[in-house]
Amino acid sequence: MPEPQVLRAALRALPSVDQVLTCDTARPGLDRHGRSLFTEAVRTALDAARAAVRTGHDAPPTADDVAHAALSTLDAAAQPSLRPVFNLTGTVLHTNLGRAILAEEAVAAAIAAMREAVTLEFDLGSGGRGERDDHVRDLLCALTGAEDATLVNNNAAAVLLVLNTLAQDRDSIVSRGELIEIGGAFRMPDIMARAGTRLVEVGTTNRTHPKDYRAAIGPSTGLLVKVHTSNYRIEGFTKEVAPRDLAAIAREAGVPLFNDLGSGTLCDLARYGLGHEPTVREAVADGADIITFSGDKLLGGPQAGFIIGRKDLIAAINRNPMKRALRVDKIRLAALEATLKLYRDPDRLAARLPTLRRLTRSAEDLEASAHRLAPALRAKLGPGVAVVPRPCRSQIGSGALPTATLASYGLAVRPDGGGRALDALAKALRALPVPVIGRIEEGALVLDLRCLEDEPAFLAALEALEPRHGLV
Repeated sequence: MPEPQVLRAALRALPSVDQVLTCDTARPGLDRHGRSLFTEAVRTALDAARAAVRTGHDAPPTADDVAHAALSTLDAAAQPSLRPVFNLTGTVLHTNLGRAILAEEAVAAAIAAMREAVTLEFDLGSGGRGERDDHVRDLLCALTGAEDATLVNNNAAAVLLVLNTLAQDRDSIVSRGELIEIGGAFRMPDIMARAGTRLVEVGTTNRTHPKDYRAAIGPSTGLLVKVHTSNYRIEGFTKEVAPRDLAAIAREAGVPLFNDLGSGTLCDLARYGLGHEPTVREAVADGADIITFSGDKLLGGPQAGFIIGRKDLIAAINRNPMKRALRVDKIRLAALEATLKLYRDPDRLAARLPTLRRLTRSAEDLEASAHRLAPALRAKLGPGVAVVPRPCRSQIGSGALPTATLASYGLAVRPDGGGRALDALAKALRALPVPVIGRIEEGALVLDLRCLEDEPAFLAALEALEPRHGLV
C-alpha cells in the first residue's frame, strides 16, 4: 500500500467522468454506443482504475486512457455471440457450425421476407386466409412424387408429430438395429415415449427378418417404422428388410409404413461422384406411406423437417394441435422455397447450391488452393511454425454417409514447442475477428480447405494474427 499522502494525491489525479467524456478518445465511444451506455462504462473503468491506484501497482490513468478502456469494453460486448467463422474442420455439414450454407437465392428470399410484409397466410386470389405450407407443398410433391406434404421446424419435430398423430397409445414396430441415437443424446426410443406411442422392438442389432415384423403386428399396431441409420453403419453378418418389402408387409397388415430418412436428399449423390444415399423419391417409390427428412443437411437449405406422403395421413397430421407449435416462420419458408426451386434445374444444381458445390470440389482444386495459401500463412506465423500443404480426408457430416470420406487437401500447421504451442495456435486462430476453426490431428493443426471458397477474405482475416505472446 502506498503512503496515505501519496495515495490521496494519486486518487486526486484521476480524471473526472466529465473530463473523460470530453476528451478526443471518447468521441468514437459516444458515437458508437450512445452517451448513457458509454458514461456507465467510463464509471466502471474509473472504479477499476481507482482500485488499481489503491494497491499502488498502477499510476493514475489519463482521461484518454479511461476512454480507451471503456470503448474497448463496449466494443467487445457489442460483438455478436453468433458469429461467422471459417469452417476448415473438414466437415462440410458441421452441426456445431450451423450445417448447410444457404444459396444466394435463398439468402435473398429470406432478406426480402424480413424487410416486407409477405403473403405468409394470405391468398391473393380469394383475398382470404391462406395456408403457409402452400408455399412449398407443390414443389415438394413435384420433386418427390408424394401425394401431399407439410413441414415443421426440424426433422426431430417431424418424427415426433408423425408418431403422436398416427400411433399415440398404439404400437410402433422398429428393428433393434435402427434404434438410433444422434447428436445431443437424442434417442429414437425417447422421442417415441414423448410422442405417446409404445415402442415394439423386433429382430436383433445386426439381423432383422420379415417374419419378425409379421410376428409383432397385432390389433394395437399403429405404425411400422423404418429409420435410416444416418450416423453409423452395421457391417458384416447383417440383414435388414428393404423398404419395398417392408411396405408390402405394412399393406398386408393394413397399417402405415413410416420411413424416417434423417438427412434425406432430393438428388442422387452418385451422379456427383459421391456415395449413394437413399433419395426421398426412392422412398416414395418404395411404398412408404409417410416420410420425414431434414432441410438443413444434404438438401442444403435452412433448418426444417419435411413430412410427405399419403394425402389422408398428411391431413391428419395437419389437424394435430402440436403442428402449430412446431411450424416454421416466414423467413425460413422463403429460404426453403428458393432452395427447393434450385432442384428444378439439376444441371446447374452443383454450381448454385453451396453444400453440393463444396462436397464436389476436386482434390486437385483444393491442392492448388493449399499451395497458394501456404506462403502467406507461413510468412504471417513467422519462424518456428511449419506450414505444409498436405492431402487429407473430409467428411460430409450431420449423419450423412458416415463411413464415406472425401479426398481433400489442406495445410498442416505445426509450431515448435509441442502440444502447448499447438493449443495456443488453435486458440489464437479462434480469437480472430473472423475465427478460423480447424482440427488437431497427428500433432498438427490441420486446416482442411474444402469449405474455403473466399481466399482473399481468409488472408484478410489473418492480418489480425500476431506471432507473439507465446503464440509461436
